[in-house]
This record gives sequence, C-alpha cells and structure tokens, in this order.
Amino acid sequence: MTVESTAARTPRRSSGTGTKRASAKRTAKPRASEPQLVQLLSPEGKRLDHPEYSALIADITPESLRGLYRDMVLTRRFDAEATALQRQGELGLWASLLGQEAAQIGSARALRDDDYVFPTYREHGVAWCRGVDPTNLLGMFRGVNHGGWDPSTNNFHLYTIVIGSQTLHATGYAMGVAKDGADSAVVAYFGDGASSQGDVAEAFTFSAVYNAPVVFFCQNNQWAISEPTEKQTRVPLYQRAQGFGFPGVRVDGNDVLACLAVTRSALERARRGEGPTLVEAFTYRMGAHTTSDDPTKYRADEETEAWEAKDPILRLRRYLEREGQADEAFFAELEAESETLGKRVREVVRAMPQPDSMAIFDHVYADGNALVDEERAGFAAYQASFADSGAAGAGSAGAGSAGSGSAGSAEGDN
Repeated sequence: MTVESTAARTPRRSSGTGTKRASAKRTAKPRASEPQLVQLLSPEGKRLDHPEYSALIADITPESLRGLYRDMVLTRRFDAEATALQRQGELGLWASLLGQEAAQIGSARALRDDDYVFPTYREHGVAWCRGVDPTNLLGMFRGVNHGGWDPSTNNFHLYTIVIGSQTLHATGYAMGVAKDGADSAVVAYFGDGASSQGDVAEAFTFSAVYNAPVVFFCQNNQWAISEPTEKQTRVPLYQRAQGFGFPGVRVDGNDVLACLAVTRSALERARRGEGPTLVEAFTYRMGAHTTSDDPTKYRADEETEAWEAKDPILRLRRYLEREGQADEAFFAELEAESETLGKRVREVVRAMPQPDSMAIFDHVYADGNALVDEERAGFAAYQASFADSGAAGAGSAGAGSAGSGSAGSAEGDN
C-alpha cells in the first residue's frame, strides 16, 4: 500500500549574469519513489497479508492480541491522567503520546529483556512495556527528580530532553555491545523533528560505518510542534537511511501488529551483525506537542478528524470483536483496571515529597571539592535566611520549576 509522497520539489533555477536562460521546457526530474507503507491491520480492523512481514507475527495468539490491546488502553489512560494532573497544577509540563500508542507498544513488545532502549521524553508506552512504574515518569515533570528509575534495572535509559542526543548515546552503546560480542540490540526513539538535528546525522554515520546493532525508531507524528514534516524534509524520512548505507522502512504507526513485525525484523537484522535500520512509524500526534502548546493554531480540524478514523486502539478492538477473540467481560474488566490505574497515579503524584534542595551538591565529585563545599554552605545560609518569615525551603524545586525548565528544552522534537 502507498501513501502520499513527500517527493522533492523541483529546485530553483538561478539566472547567472551573461548566461543564456534555460528553456522553459525542461525534462522533468524523476520523482522520489512512492513510499511503501507496511500495514497488517487496516483502519477497519481487517487483517492484511504482507509477503515479508506477516510471517513475523505468526506466533501471535488471541491472548497476545488482548495483551497488546491492554497495553495500549492502559498507556492511554495513564497519559490522560497525566495531562489532567498538569492542568490541575500538579505537573509543570506533560508531553502526551495520544495517537502514538501502537507505534510504541508494537515496537517495545518486539524487544528482548537484554535489549537496551534510549527514549526521548514521550515514550510512555515503551516505558510501560519495559516495566517502569508509570508514576516514576511523573517525578521529573513534577520537578522532584531527574527520572525516578534505575536505567540498568529495565534496560531503559532516562528520558532525554535535549533533542536528538539520545541517538548518539544509542549508537555508542550499540558499538560497545558489538565489541563485547553480545547478540543484544539497541533501539533509539526520536521524532520527525529530531531527524533534522545534526546529532541524528552523526549517529547514522557512525552506526553505519561501525555496523552498530541499533534500530533508529522515528515516530513521524507529522508535526515538530508547529512545523509540518514537508517543511523538514524533501523525501520521506525512511529514505534518508539510503544515503548513509543502511535500509529504511516506513510502517503504519497506528497498526500495532505491523509495528511489532517491522521492529522484530530490524532487531533480528541487528543481532545478526548486519547493522542499523531506520524505521519510520507513520503516525499522528492527536494532542498538543506538550501541555504548553495549542495545536489549533496551526492544524486544521479536518486533518485531525481524518486521523481519528485511524485510531490504533479502535482498530485493534474492531479486529478482536470481529474475530471473537475478546468479549464484553474482557473490555469491562480492562475499563475497571484503567480506572484503578488512574486513581493510583493521582494519589502517588499528589503524595510525592518535595526534594531535598541540598541534594544538588551531592555526587558532583566522588571525593568532595572545596568549591562545592563553599557553594553548599552559601546556599544553606540563603535558605536559612527565610526561616524567620516561615518560608524555609524556598529554594526547593516544585511543580512550577519543572514547567519553566522543561518547556523550553522540549522544543523541536515531535
């Protein structure tokens, strides 16, 4: 199946001084090939066959399908609760994944436990699949920590706010994996906006030259904040991989089965020592870039409505119902579970303690440092000066500081 191409436009002609103007009739340059979209489940919930990728999900059972559906539903419920908490002033900022559940759940469920993930700051579904407690994701957005989980426990790195830098981290880690002789693989998640960063180009270069076992998973949700994809690239994103010497593939990012199959293929290729792959998950950000954004100022309602019809969760539910692989009792039980999750998230976030404002000076140097000791003492004296007015701890970070610190840093990804 094909989708509308973002083929290159005809370059402008320069009229150099003293040269004859080119004829108006010029042979048209060939357009970039139409991008092929891997799809195994139609928006109507019908299974589709694919000569290469269908076999890669032949082992998927009805129980597995229900598990994928559960993952997407609970991830969306958590995401909605986080958005509501931000609106209530409990979080400084939130980057919603609404609409991208299939891309994240499908790709994450293709991973083995020994694979390693480098996320950006929107991979809440991937974190869920890697066993990270959802409430740990919210500490950073509340301003009480820098990420509340140990990356080595789940092979899931901390969220990366600096746009595109995690692709370099992933490449370096993957090069190390190869030197160690391990057969595990690495996945780097990033957005269409991040694909314009130099860090990503450098990561592509090094991974190709050193044959690193890394999968670059780009969630093309069509908008880098208010910048549409067609203003970022003159060819489909997955075709960029060709120039670096490794394959790229575009998958329907709202099709959880296709995302699972394509990622499995890319990971196995990496484990065989065949190097990197670029996966472009063609999806859509249904909500705002972050809660500080207003997408109604730059997106047409018709566009959003068209993508609503491709909703990843509704798509899989239609299939489950059509094939009789899930009944009303399953859906009712899942709805109750999602409400329980939402309640737990609310309670945990509101009970998060304020951080120790002096902890910023810890672990700067392994053996201590006189300058840091001096700065610690000065800050402690500053805080103590508020004690008489009842405002002790005024230097502590709270939800408000998270918003001011993260909003500006998160510009430009997806």
